[in-house]
Amino acid sequence: MTDHVYKMIDLVGSSKESIEDAIQNAIGRAGLTLHNLRWFEVVETRGHIENGKVDHYQVTLKVGFSLDDAAD
Repeated sequence: MTDHVYKMIDLVGSSKESIEDAIQNAIGRAGLTLHNLRWFEVVETRGHIENGKVDHYQVTLKVGFSLDDAAD
């Protein structure tokens, strides 16, 4: 079994629809340029209020991904 090394980054996703959609937006966009995404943790949730109603959701995530194995 190979030992894994992980890198952790912070992402901020946003959505006008929901917190879950903001998470999906962040992970989906990160997956276009990063690979081996393994886990995420929601560390902060915020929103924007417009005219007394929730207008926008924003979620800060810690995302972990495994680094590629070194070539022998």
